[in-house]
Amino acid sequence: MTKRLKKGFTLIELMIVVAIIGILAAIAIPNFIRFQARSKQSEVKTNLKALFTGQKSRFGEKDRYAVTLGEVGFAPERGNRYYYDLGLDMGGACPAAQLEPRIAATVAPAGTLCGVEADSYRYGAEFQTAMLVDLIGATMADWETAVTGNANLPANFIGVDDLAQCPMCDWSAHAVGNIDNDVGDDEWWVSSQFESQVVSACAEATPMTMSDQPGAPVNTRNDVNCD
Repeated sequence: MTKRLKKGFTLIELMIVVAIIGILAAIAIPNFIRFQARSKQSEVKTNLKALFTGQKSRFGEKDRYAVTLGEVGFAPERGNRYYYDLGLDMGGACPAAQLEPRIAATVAPAGTLCGVEADSYRYGAEFQTAMLVDLIGATMADWETAVTGNANLPANFIGVDDLAQCPMCDWSAHAVGNIDNDVGDDEWWVSSQFESQVVSACAEATPMTMSDQPGAPVNTRNDVNCD
């Protein structure tokens, strides 16, 4: 009786298979990470649209925009990766003391505050507002709104241009997050007016355009593309 010879894979064949797997992984893993990061941006888009809707409802009722969370009914769910800044009357970023803190398991109602911190209780210290703001630095896009015949919001303006001007007043809000845990930030804006931007090549917004409609979240620095 003859014995059958059992043949296995040769070393070269195994090396070819390993090389193919390595090439596929090198292509697939970065794309997966990029896709995962982009999926996290759905949070800020949804919340900024909700904020705009709340502001327009407030404006339709009171002929003025809101500068506090309670006025506009803005309350993002816990687990938010972005901090949201409604700004102040006459403009300016919401002071740190006026941001709803999310460094503990529970938070107190924050109706009189003008912004919401990212959930650093869940995601860690790098999501505290001071850390996210530090990421902005010189990367802040030159963002502004402009409408002929109405008050213009200057570059990087957050808040209501002047409540005393209402109903002939404008409003914008800002959100910053870190969606891929690197040294860069992801920046978004929403406004009551048409928007124009001078932004870096890695932003989603089109440079020097008036095509971004009121209420459309505008990405002036894309953390996925930039870093």
